[in-house]
Formats: sequence, C-alpha cells, structure tokens
Amino acid sequence: MRVVSLVPSLTEAVASTLPGTLVGATDWCSHPADLDVARVGGSKYPDLDRVRALRPDLVLLNVEENRRADADALRAAGVPVRVTYPRTVPGALTELGELLTELGAPAEPAWLTAARQAWADPPRLAPARRAVVPVWRRPWVVLGGDTFAGDVLRRLGVINAYDEHPDRYPRPSLDDLRDRSPELVVLPDEPYLFTADDGPEAFPDVPCALVSGRHLTWYGPSLAEAPALLADQLSRPVRAR
Repeated sequence: MRVVSLVPSLTEAVASTLPGTLVGATDWCSHPADLDVARVGGSKYPDLDRVRALRPDLVLLNVEENRRADADALRAAGVPVRVTYPRTVPGALTELGELLTELGAPAEPAWLTAARQAWADPPRLAPARRAVVPVWRRPWVVLGGDTFAGDVLRRLGVINAYDEHPDRYPRPSLDDLRDRSPELVVLPDEPYLFTADDGPEAFPDVPCALVSGRHLTWYGPSLAEAPALLADQLSRPVRAR
C-alpha cells in the first residue's frame, strides 16, 4: 500500500504502525518527529498534483481537517480516498482499528490497545465543571456539541456550556462567552495557540486550563496518554496575569 495522509493524527497512526506505508503527508503532520515522506502542502489547501504524482493507493482525509472539494477532485481523478469523521472516543478507536486492519496491520498496535485501556476508566474532575472551550479567537470560536474534542472533555468531567448549541463550532461574542457563567475555560494550544498570556486575560474571574491541543483533538497514538495528561492539565488551571 502507498498511502498519502492529509490528516496529522492519521499520519502519526499509520507511520507508527506500518512503517514504509506512508509516502506523503501535509506540512502540518509533525508526528512522528522523524517522519521522512514527501510533503504535499497544507490540510486545507493541499497540492493535489503532488498528491497524484505520488501514485497513492489511498488518500486519508477528515471531514473537519480537509475540504470536500479536494476529496471530490481526487475521486474524479480516480484516486481512492477514505474520509474519516469520528465524533466520540469509542468511534475514533473503532475507526482507527478498522483503518489499520484495511492497510495491512497484522495485529492491533500496542498504542491502540493502551488507548482502549486508558479510556475505559479515565480520570475525571470532581466535581464536574461547566466550561467554555475556545479553539480560536479574533473571532472567538468554541466547541459546540457532537465533536470529538467535546466527547473527550465530557469523559474527563467537563460540561460544555455550548453542548446544546445548533452549531458544532459556534462563534459567540466574548460577552456571550462570559454570560454562560463558566466555572472553567479550557484553552488548547492548537489550532489557536492559547498561552498564559494570550487567552486568560479575556476571562479575569474564571480559572483557565491550558491543555495540549494534540491530545484534545488528535485521534491516534496520542490517545493512549491523553486521559492522564489532560486530566492533570484540567486540574491545574491558571488565572489571568
């Protein structure tokens, strides 16, 4: 199999499990750190000519990471694609297992077994905290319902204040964010790089948890360590400086 991945988390999953299978990845595919494959541009705007030139047997995409137009263009050119769309942790674990089996993995990789075990009984905030979860600012964009990251947080004891919003990624005003009366603000370091100096100042009266965006949003080997790492980060919030 010759696989091109346009999804960073799937790049890590395939490269870690089936060395030599991956022949191309995006510029944003940063794991594994020693990944040595052809780069085909960004996730949103990949160079499809470069993708096709790699003669892939399969191109991996994701509904949230990639554009439908690129998936359609690859299909029209006769390139097989697989579009993933996990919205829960169990769904992601199942989808990963099925994908790796299709790609020729002889057995479930150790990291996937470890991830299943880690998420069987993850640590939880006690008591649970009502939170807003920005993923971008200028404008503010937050996690709504029916998202993978939202399910990750729910299993760790975080109650999403926008879980019932009709949009999966609402764009509320800062006043609306504050009016939700959050007990916690969860600030990941990707896609927007929130830091102790960029984010908490917008919520001066609310503790802010700075968390790993990779462990919150990626579905791959990072899932094995995500529950313990995120639970620790959620339990050590900071205040605006």
